[in-house]
Amino acid sequence: MKKIPMRSCVITREKLPKNELVRIVRTPEGEVVIDLSGKKNGHGAYLKKDLEVFEKAKKGNALGHHLKIEIPDQIFEDLKELVK
Repeated sequence: MKKIPMRSCVITREKLPKNELVRIVRTPEGEVVIDLSGKKNGHGAYLKKDLEVFEKAKKGNALGHHLKIEIPDQIFEDLKELVK
């Protein structure tokens, strides 16, 4: 039986399978990108694929706090498009 990788959402603190989350990465160059492959180099944070979770992340700046960088609004717009 193959092991399913589990990760924690930084907003809800739920442990979920990696494929039910989206990874946001602060690259070594200081950019913030959405990592769909899950393999980009840099410091990553996982968010549950849910519009409500994305809104909480934007409102409370939890994602920015976790990655220690200002998160551009464009990232949140891209996340919303990803879920639709």
